[in-house]
Amino acid sequence: MIATCGLILFAATSPADAAGCAFEPQGEGRVAAVVDRRSFRLEDGREVLLAGIEPAMAEKGSRTSALATLMAGREVTLRGEDDTPDRYGRQPAFVFLASSETSERLVQGLLLEQGEALVSATVTNKDCASLLAAAEAAARQAKRGAWADPAAIKNAESSVDILARIGQFTVIEGKVLSVRQAGATTYLNFGRNWTRDFAVTISRRMLPAFETAGIALKSFENRRIRVRGWVEARGGPRIEVIRVGQIELLGGN
Repeated sequence: MIATCGLILFAATSPADAAGCAFEPQGEGRVAAVVDRRSFRLEDGREVLLAGIEPAMAEKGSRTSALATLMAGREVTLRGEDDTPDRYGRQPAFVFLASSETSERLVQGLLLEQGEALVSATVTNKDCASLLAAAEAAARQAKRGAWADPAAIKNAESSVDILARIGQFTVIEGKVLSVRQAGATTYLNFGRNWTRDFAVTISRRMLPAFETAGIALKSFENRRIRVRGWVEARGGPRIEVIRVGQIELLGGN
C-alpha cells in the first residue's frame, strides 16, 4: 500500500515528455541571464525559479554551468499551478525548451537526468512528481553528475557527516530502528541515542496526510527508507518531513 499511496515512485518516464508537468501556461520569453543553479532572468526582467527541484552538491566554479549550458539565450515556455512570486520576487515555474522534436524539453527533467539536481518532493501532481522522480532515478542508477560521488547519499548512521550538511538539502538513507512519539512530534530514530543520532521528525499536523496515503508511521519501524529535506541541528541532526513524498520506502528490508 505504501508504494501506491504517495511515496516517491520511480516510473519509466522520459523528462522529454512534457505531458507529465503540462500545467497552465504562464508565459514565454528568452533567457537573458542565468542567476544561479536553479533560477534565471528573462529579457523582459522576470526572474524565474525552477519549481520541484533543488540543486545537487557541486564543486566550486560549477554553480551555474549546467543550467547555463541548457538555457543561455534560449526561448522558453513557463507552466505552473501558481505564478505567485516567492519572497524574493522569483516566479516558480516548470520550464520547457523549444525542441526540433515533436515535444518540448522539460528543463527540470534534463537537470535531474544529468545528476545536476535533486527532486524536492514539493510537487503534488502525481504525474509530474513521477516524471521528476524517474529522471532522478535514471541519473542515480547511472552514477551521473552528483551521483558519481559515493557520498551523495548520506548514511543515516553517520551523524557527523549529516551535521556537516546543516542548512542544506540532503538525501539520507538508513534503517529506522524505532518510531516514538513525544508530545506533538513523531520521531523516526536511526540510532539508539535519541539526543545525538539522526532522526526524522513528523509533526501531528502531518498525520492526516499520511493517513490519507494509507501509511501508518509505525510501519516504518525496522524498514529501510530514503528521506530528503533540509538538515537541522536539534541536539542531533534532524530532517522535518512536511510532505509525504519526502520519504521513500526502499527494498531489501
